[in-house]
Amino acid sequence: MYIQTPPMGWNSWNTFGPNISDSLIRETADKMVEEGLLEAGYNYLVIDDCWLLRERDENGKLVPDPEKFPHGMKDLADYVHSKGLKFGMYSCDGTMTCAGFPSSFDYEFQDAKQFAEWGVDFLKYDNCYRPVNFPGRLLYKRMGLALANCGRDILFSACNWGTDGSPEWIKETGAHMWRSTGDINDSWQSVKELTERQFDLLKTNGQGCFNDMDMLIVGMHGKGNVAVTGCTDEEYRTHFSIWCFFGSPLMIGCDVRDMSDETRKILLNKELIRLDQDRACRQPFRVERWGDPFWVRFLENGDVAVAIFNLQDTNTYADLPLADIGLAGRSGKALRMKDLWTNEVIGPFRDHVPFGMIPAHGCRVLRGTVVDA
Repeated sequence: MYIQTPPMGWNSWNTFGPNISDSLIRETADKMVEEGLLEAGYNYLVIDDCWLLRERDENGKLVPDPEKFPHGMKDLADYVHSKGLKFGMYSCDGTMTCAGFPSSFDYEFQDAKQFAEWGVDFLKYDNCYRPVNFPGRLLYKRMGLALANCGRDILFSACNWGTDGSPEWIKETGAHMWRSTGDINDSWQSVKELTERQFDLLKTNGQGCFNDMDMLIVGMHGKGNVAVTGCTDEEYRTHFSIWCFFGSPLMIGCDVRDMSDETRKILLNKELIRLDQDRACRQPFRVERWGDPFWVRFLENGDVAVAIFNLQDTNTYADLPLADIGLAGRSGKALRMKDLWTNEVIGPFRDHVPFGMIPAHGCRVLRGTVVDA
């Protein structure tokens, strides 16, 4: 199994935490189709922690909580698949999951086989309660090998929070995406911290194994399991823009059964999703000017994406000399730009791009096409 672009989908944890059920997952599957999320590319529906009983059965198998999931996981997976979606689940490399349920430590091959029999397409694999004498480098290899031999293509989402020197070894494990940051919460401070944490890790991102900046908080507005202060819609737009520009997997975390119009506009922005899913998967690079840096990304068709993310608490004025991104003044070329939030076409610009005033916690993301000056 080879992953060419960052995975997209929905995960239960940010909003619901332990409060998950068969009916919630089925209703979410329905809404992902009705709201156009599946059509936009969000095709994985993932159940996070707290889906099982506290003990394995007499054969050592994992047991779904019969009160939460009375029809079992195979039946639920079949329903999710019937909607055109892919079905994801959760386990952990330690002696317990983060919420204290049975994990896959020492049961990797047995659990991988069980997941395959249920029709699982995605496994989020956490890092809690890991024995000190068992390095993550080994335990993620154990599950990676088990999944590769389970008889089914299962996307391996390694959630080790970027610890244990994992940027150096995570691709050895067979992971298709890996959590390069700590956990997100629904606040601007969390978005800022995770963004800054990613700056030095962008060189590790690319086809086959994508840097996962954690699940999206767009549309949560202070409600749910990871709620803190909530964010404004403008902050959510910046959050979504950064995740797309940096090529992170896009895993929705809000309740898709109750989205505002603005939340829909953000999550369904075709141009930003197109940027996230660009098949060239080239890393962005920084252009240091004043205040927040510009970010530039060369795209598969020769276009150039340019953005500024104002992480500060004051407004900033931005103006980008094109010589700083490789477009020399005597090249005879210019950039015709499209604003990916307003769809306004501006330019062409030969010498510099006037970004104008960027509000605090705001952003501007442009896609440029090279044209004759």
